[in-house]
Amino acid sequence: MPQFSDDLFLGSAQTNMGLTRQQNIATFTGSQATTVLTVTALLNGAPLQVGMFINGTSVTAGTFITSFGTGIGGIGTYNVNNSATATSTTMVGGFEDFIADPSQMDLGVGPLGRIYVWDTVPVVLNTANVVASQTAAAAQNLSLLTTSTLGGRYVLRADNTTVVQLDVPRALQVNCSTTARAFTITGYDVYGQLMSEVITVASAGTAVSGKKAFFQVSNVAIAGSATACVVGTTDILGCPIRVTDFGYIVHIGYNNTLADAAGTFVNADQATATTTTGDVRGTYTPASATDGIKRLVMTLAVTGLACGPTSTRLGAIGVNQNLAT
Repeated sequence: MPQFSDDLFLGSAQTNMGLTRQQNIATFTGSQATTVLTVTALLNGAPLQVGMFINGTSVTAGTFITSFGTGIGGIGTYNVNNSATATSTTMVGGFEDFIADPSQMDLGVGPLGRIYVWDTVPVVLNTANVVASQTAAAAQNLSLLTTSTLGGRYVLRADNTTVVQLDVPRALQVNCSTTARAFTITGYDVYGQLMSEVITVASAGTAVSGKKAFFQVSNVAIAGSATACVVGTTDILGCPIRVTDFGYIVHIGYNNTLADAAGTFVNADQATATTTTGDVRGTYTPASATDGIKRLVMTLAVTGLACGPTSTRLGAIGVNQNLAT
């Protein structure tokens, strides 16, 4: 997750906007033969890393790097999970890395605002990459998908909690064969805050999208018996910082367009978080579907409440999630 530019220095003062990890996106020239990715040029962005999803012509959707070959971030070979044949072309690799809560930096950057560049390349949504189709005999916890698949990886957190980790923070969708079944989803946002949301299927067989952007999912519970229960991702993307007004959006670039891209932005929900409130930082849904190739570059104006010497955790990343301690 990139930080910001155009800082105005007005003397030293502490700030609470220190981010210890960042989003990882790499653009490179590569080809693939069976399960070996060969990189001949790193064009821009971060070094290649284990776990990065790879997108490009003839590359199988959901392909990610499983281990280094001769490459350790740049030119060389890498082992991937899916077998395919792809001739040399421009490819994109990336994922949202885990980010800790903002911490206090030693020196401040002045009380005025900054520009934050939100730069991400989300993979195509998958309606069943968190919970694959299964039957619930009664109210119970559903089994998370333990096989890493398109847009989701089954990983072990540092606290020994197993979760399905998404490619980027995004809202989830649920579906089942029974009307009025409530799904309670528990997990973590990109800052590691524990969170939950209740999403209810109103019409049997019709998927319903949530409002909160999850990064990791640790549990999904259904309130009663149902068949064909599935949980997956949507194109509703979670904003990395709190945006409380459309006026703070300076520019939205999507799919290499110069003019402001269309789409739907929902401002941060500033109410005390519950299982039915909206996202605490806001969400954006592009007008055309994500596919692992289209890049979203949104420029956001950040106020002093989020980045100056009087900045606060609330101003930077929103109200506490409903299950945070």
